[in-house]
Amino acid sequence: MIGIIDYGMGNLFSVSKALERIDVHYKIADRPKDLEGCDGFILPGVGAFPDAMRALGEHGFIRFIKEKVAEGAPVYGICLGMQLLFESSQEGGETDGLGLLPGSISRFPGIDEDGNSYKVPHMGWNQLKIHQPEQPLMKDVKDDHVYFVHSFVVRTEDASILYATSDYHMEVPAVIGKGNLVASQFHPEKSGRAGMQLLENFCKVMCKQ
Repeated sequence: MIGIIDYGMGNLFSVSKALERIDVHYKIADRPKDLEGCDGFILPGVGAFPDAMRALGEHGFIRFIKEKVAEGAPVYGICLGMQLLFESSQEGGETDGLGLLPGSISRFPGIDEDGNSYKVPHMGWNQLKIHQPEQPLMKDVKDDHVYFVHSFVVRTEDASILYATSDYHMEVPAVIGKGNLVASQFHPEKSGRAGMQLLENFCKVMCKQ
């Protein structure tokens, strides 16, 4: 059973429908006690970082997520859910994150190294560059195109957590991981074959569903 964390800021419908397509049982709950006993957890996210951290706290999920990661339970963050796993974000002023991964979140500069402006947000299909194909999450995932929608991007100096990157006028951490904690900046449920493979790997390989 996969637990989908509902703190009021996730695209629960599309994630749940994706799990149904790969025949994975799940439950959605907005309180930690209702997700106890699940084999793994998905942390979706859409919206602003400060609002999301506040909502996680109000729903009692900050301590819950940290405890589950420490216990070794598989956890998958999606889009904003990935960003929340890091130490802090500059969105809306400096806000502390969950601090489970090293790095911070900042807005795309909107100007490249040559001084040319580019569009923010990064929105649309972009190609993956796989760095760690041996990771269980990355089994059978190729350098396919996946669907991004984000104005803020992870900045980290820890290359060991980069499972895959993409290029949008800079290197964009696209899939990250550290042991049982994994995440993708893009929406796997909207990313065709590669995205569905990631979800299947998380649920059926990492969580053994």
